[in-house]
Amino acid sequence: MKYLFILGRNSELSKEEVRAFMEKEENKILFEKKEKNALFLETKNPIKKEVVDFLGGTISIGEVLEEGTWKELFTKLDKKQIYLGESNKLNYLIWNFSEDNSYNQISDYLKARFRSEKLKATEKHASGFIKTQEGEEVRNLRSPNVEEEFFIFGDKNKIYFGKIIQKCDYEKIELRDTKKPVRRPELSISPRLAKILINLSQVKQDETLLDPFCGIGVILQESLLQNISVVGIDRDKKAIDGCKQNLIWFNFDKNKYKILNSDSTKINLAEKFSGIATEPDLGTILKKTPTPNEAKKTLEDFEDLMIKVINNFKKNLKPNSKIVFTSPLIRLHTGKRISCNGERISNATGIKIAPGFPIDEFREGQIVGRQIFVLNR
Repeated sequence: MKYLFILGRNSELSKEEVRAFMEKEENKILFEKKEKNALFLETKNPIKKEVVDFLGGTISIGEVLEEGTWKELFTKLDKKQIYLGESNKLNYLIWNFSEDNSYNQISDYLKARFRSEKLKATEKHASGFIKTQEGEEVRNLRSPNVEEEFFIFGDKNKIYFGKIIQKCDYEKIELRDTKKPVRRPELSISPRLAKILINLSQVKQDETLLDPFCGIGVILQESLLQNISVVGIDRDKKAIDGCKQNLIWFNFDKNKYKILNSDSTKINLAEKFSGIATEPDLGTILKKTPTPNEAKKTLEDFEDLMIKVINNFKKNLKPNSKIVFTSPLIRLHTGKRISCNGERISNATGIKIAPGFPIDEFREGQIVGRQIFVLNR
């Protein structure tokens, strides 16, 4: 099966999340290729219908309908019903990820095709550009009001044409984040990033995930929505009370979660966990750029904290499990961003950093961003 994943602003992080998710689902990737913010995958098995709801870094997913040279592609498409709707009015969009920028050929084909089928079809265009984490400018990923979205991917030797079959429901995610009883916008991570961390941990349904710095429970809620059991710990009593309120508001099965007001550097747990996903304390919220010495102190304190926490819980981790966490990425006056010493954490805990990590996650102008670490037990 062949699919196209249209990735979010941080396409490198999103790509690693998709890879981890497929591995967790035991759906082998037979071939992959990335072009700008699009990831083309050939997988051994079909993907599930609700996959995009579980992914934090994917905007939409398309399925390849036909492939070949342009001549072969058009011959195949002539024999295939492309539009399956009942209305004779159609607004559609084409995502262009072809290397030779051959958008005009598919655009002209679809216009002629829909005209021959007596459809009142109008091609819409995504307006504006956004800057990705990698500094590239790509078309705005939020599409206008359309009934169908198509895509092309490839080069002059082989073009893949397909249709978007799954789209991220931003309104639903925002609603559940803003309507819950307790929020901490300045401290809590987004549901999007929470899902990415969970998927990178590769904890499966009916397994148990540990969050040693659970706060008001964003990672816990997103795990429970995937039918993953959780244990959450935080030494902040107010945060723990808020976490309990939020999980009750979601009406989760109370047998699926345990919330503890304790210190993750010291607490002794008997349970075994399939993985850890967490956002620790990233340091004081900064309104102005710190000095190099202040930044260095913040990063060293963070390293000390993570070494203690990982050493405390590594006995509770099942074999081959993963530890996923965010760390501070601090911008100095020079514009340079500095991060914690991951090798120091790895050496002091005896747990190796996964290939390809850490990955930066920040927005332009942000003083404290994040690095995403994955450690392999």
